[in-house]
Amino acid sequence: MQIHDVTAQGNNHDKRKRIGRGVGSGSGKTSGRGHNGQRSRSGDNPRIGFEGGQMPIFRRMPKRGFTNARFKKHYTLVNVEVLAAFEAGSVVDLASVLEHGLARNTGDMLKVLGQGELSAGITVKAHKFSASAKSKIEAAGGTVEELS
Repeated sequence: MQIHDVTAQGNNHDKRKRIGRGVGSGSGKTSGRGHNGQRSRSGDNPRIGFEGGQMPIFRRMPKRGFTNARFKKHYTLVNVEVLAAFEAGSVVDLASVLEHGLARNTGDMLKVLGQGELSAGITVKAHKFSASAKSKIEAAGGTVEELS
């Protein structure tokens, strides 16, 4: 660190660049906008994807075939180690997992994966289970209930 790297304490922001304040400021006259053209004018706001009148890329690209993206199922994924936060005998479902803040809600369905260990016997209601998760929950004395 050099002495010129040290800044005044309590100043977290760089100074605002003041444009249009004379040629000596370095951004006078055209105010950093160059000379002519659409971007130099006031009110310059072409729509997103506008390419200056050229046929836009999304219209040049072929659009063919079927996509299943609209029908994809989105699961909230939870590992077995996360379920250890629940007491023995409790019922665990998507609502209770989200209520305890153990997962981010990324989907309408719950899938339990097998990473980690579980000691308490709990009842887990989920839409899908990995084979290892199912065996670990049952080995701990819990029950697995697969929702449709």
